[in-house]
Amino acid sequence: MSKTLIRGAKVLGGEPQDVLIDGTVVAAVADAGELDAAGATVVDAAGQVLLPGLVDLHTHLREPGREDSETVLTGTRAAALGGYTAVHAMANTFPVADTAGVVEQVWRLGQESGYCDVQPVGAVTVGLEGRQLAELGAMADSAAGVRVFSDDGKCVDDAVIMRRALEYVKAFDGVVAQHAQEPRLTEGAQMNEGTVSGELGLRGWPAVAEESIIARDVLLAAHVGSRVHICHLSTAGSVEIVRWAKSKGWQVTAEVTPHHLLLTDELVRSYNPVYKVNPPLRTETDVMALREALADGTIDCVATDHAPHPHEDKDCEWSAAAMGMIGLETALSVVQHTMVDTGLLDWAGVADRMSWRPAAIGRLSGHGRPVSVGEPANLTLVDPAYRGVVDPAGFASRSRNTPYQGLQLPGRVTATFLRGKATVMDGKLA
Repeated sequence: MSKTLIRGAKVLGGEPQDVLIDGTVVAAVADAGELDAAGATVVDAAGQVLLPGLVDLHTHLREPGREDSETVLTGTRAAALGGYTAVHAMANTFPVADTAGVVEQVWRLGQESGYCDVQPVGAVTVGLEGRQLAELGAMADSAAGVRVFSDDGKCVDDAVIMRRALEYVKAFDGVVAQHAQEPRLTEGAQMNEGTVSGELGLRGWPAVAEESIIARDVLLAAHVGSRVHICHLSTAGSVEIVRWAKSKGWQVTAEVTPHHLLLTDELVRSYNPVYKVNPPLRTETDVMALREALADGTIDCVATDHAPHPHEDKDCEWSAAAMGMIGLETALSVVQHTMVDTGLLDWAGVADRMSWRPAAIGRLSGHGRPVSVGEPANLTLVDPAYRGVVDPAGFASRSRNTPYQGLQLPGRVTATFLRGKATVMDGKLA
């Protein structure tokens, strides 16, 4: 079995250490220069940070049905380049991942890709229509072992259906991941409701549309004693509701996207559809609240909500454009820019928010583990001193709808290891 010696990396940003990978596991960890390199491929990691492989709770891989946007293969290649060793694939495919057969298909495609583990997310309701529970138990018992269920893209707005889903998933320690959007309050909405929407004449998307659903669902989760996870939380008010629910000891977790940590609704003044996303970009006040909540642990993790679209679905007038942004290949750089370089998180905090916690929420074994002897060698090596301009032409994703094109961002993933096998080396697919 092959050996790789990562020489002189700052494990979780600490003192330089050597880490020896033997086969699929971490075989040894020692002070820099102490491990014998005989028979091993040596990776010079001086000045670089070694993290556990990143885990994304919220990825749209589009396959089956929208392979013009993304496939499991292209999406997992993008994930590997972004430092991810596992992603959760959302259910809004064609057909919808609401049966054991579809989730197993996605899971097997991930196994075949070899770049990143793919854990399917099962739909909560049949066809994402919000009227009838999907085959939650069958998906949980399938080869894919689904533990996260979501109608993401649509809200489970019926309180009775939501309660039943929360009750059902308790049997196998599952979690319902809610896309919090009250549909009656967002009919025809185009962007965040506020000063900018008024000036631009675009129908507003009020914060209360998100906050009211979160408030209802944390109460439902508490009532039935189940786990609920809030997808792509985006407002300061939502932060306060989640903080209150956690103070009660309820089983509530939440995620924030990189773009909601950095971008604001002021960018919509350009009418560039690349900034059209669900939930919409919010205000600077919201952005600051989200950063603080991620830092203090109120928000548990960063999730990309990687949402690829073909060129024709985004390069059109604002009202007709699809909602969504890609983010797998830039997420770690945005987090470094907004959280690490600002002093809000250290690299151990990044490991917690981008690996340990998302793996725990998704009940994903083998990922989100410490960088220590005997653990699976799912690892990410990043050069924090790197500075580069984002150029989507070099992305592995099939789509190019990034809001960061032309921005200079810090950090570069130089290597990613999936169970000891290099999927990325020297910043390129291995």
